[in-house]
Amino acid sequence: MARRPGAPAAYREEFSFVSPLVKYLLFFFNMLFWVISMVMVAVGVYARLMKHAEAALACLAVDPAILLIVVGILMFLLTFCGCIGSLRENICLLQTFSLCLTIVFLLQLAAGVLGFIFSDKARGKVSEIINNAIVHYRDDLDLQNLIDFGQKKFSCCGGNSYKDWSQNMYFNCSDDNPSRERCSVPYSCCLPTPNQAVINTMCGQGMQALKYSEASNVIYTNGCIDKLVNWIHSNLFLLGGVALGLAIPQLVGILLSQILVNQIKDQIKLQLYNQQHRADPWY
Repeated sequence: MARRPGAPAAYREEFSFVSPLVKYLLFFFNMLFWVISMVMVAVGVYARLMKHAEAALACLAVDPAILLIVVGILMFLLTFCGCIGSLRENICLLQTFSLCLTIVFLLQLAAGVLGFIFSDKARGKVSEIINNAIVHYRDDLDLQNLIDFGQKKFSCCGGNSYKDWSQNMYFNCSDDNPSRERCSVPYSCCLPTPNQAVINTMCGQGMQALKYSEASNVIYTNGCIDKLVNWIHSNLFLLGGVALGLAIPQLVGILLSQILVNQIKDQIKLQLYNQQHRADPWY
């Protein structure tokens, strides 16, 4: 039957606006981070279960395992929306994925800008976190290893100085402290000894009772906050590269999801158009 003059030609039934390249690229992109999120959650849960209950509750706020679990769960939910949304061509899930990813990106951007503008307040917050970590140094093995790594990496001791370790109940210099580590600092504060085969974990014994000039012959006396600030200033390009490396996957995810959403909407319009004109006697 002849088509009505002026009527637009319909697309063939097998035609689809949805690009398989965009669809499966977004799917595998999310699948990769979905697997990573599950590994993060598994490692975090395992680390929590391996700790004693009393110690785990005592340092809940500064536990690296908790941070790993929280970030892993959020990433799992976000990438789940991206995986299922792209595979099932679900507009609702894709828009949820795109919106959440946009919010995360904007929050990271805002945190970076605010941290730069209000550097003094950011420094105070970092100091608070470090002091809280010092208090719970012996309560959590993961936290202890993290602090030791940081002090050795940045050649520092404590937050503002080595005497910050007096905030810890084991290293406190008070006369009624029965600990054998009284007025000491962790071994990670000690200056490295060349060709040392065995680490002397008691090298920081009694260092808090010494003056800066005397203690500096054995341990690092400068605090980690100043060292960290100096390291940041010296590695701005490196940090910028890391920030860009985190931002690019997020922007790619947002772009791909929006492209796929638009393609799905066009496909729905095409299906409705074909349904309306299939029964048209002049079509």
